[in-house]
Amino acid sequence: MPRIPQRAVERFFRYCQFLHSKVEAGSEFVFSHELAAAVGVSPEQVRRDFMNFRQVKGTPQRGYPVKEFMAALYSHLESSSLTKMVLVGVGNLGKAILSYFLRRRPNLSIVAAFDLDPEKTDRIYSGCRVHHPSQLEKVVARERVAVGIITVPASVAQEAADALVRAGVKGIVNFAPANIRLPRGVFLEHIDITLALEKTAYFARSMRPSKEFHK
Repeated sequence: MPRIPQRAVERFFRYCQFLHSKVEAGSEFVFSHELAAAVGVSPEQVRRDFMNFRQVKGTPQRGYPVKEFMAALYSHLESSSLTKMVLVGVGNLGKAILSYFLRRRPNLSIVAAFDLDPEKTDRIYSGCRVHHPSQLEKVVARERVAVGIITVPASVAQEAADALVRAGVKGIVNFAPANIRLPRGVFLEHIDITLALEKTAYFARSMRPSKEFHK
């Protein structure tokens, strides 16, 4: 299978999330229109995506086998080897991320965290040891870390990103409300929680009340 475009990769992981929910609900099959509705794309887009997985056979009566389709997706999206990550910034958000990842995904692991606060260094949160940032390059090299997660204040986000790049990571997820610059060859995923909330609040205010609530 050729290299998957970035937008398609995101869709495929969202398909996997929905398929996980189907498995948990005890469903053995899924229809393409269910995936389309869950992910927010057209049925035509789902069918185009399915063309990458011809080995998974479905029928109009029953749909596609959930576990088989999920396995096919993950075989292209994930490596069988462990991807190691580090987190920079052990505030409330950082702690929440550490707790979320604890034993949730066997192929993704946050192996270390970093914070300047002496009250947090050399402590363990959700099974992850917190180090002083001066140890970043040493830990990344020793653990062969591929991904860095930034959850520091906006004022020091670029500094954290630069440190991660110097340490050798090839992908960064930035939760800080700041635009950071990275050199070529390092992938960046920016997640602005505040922007998402503001956008949602804007559209929520403009939504008309549903008639069914006014019967």
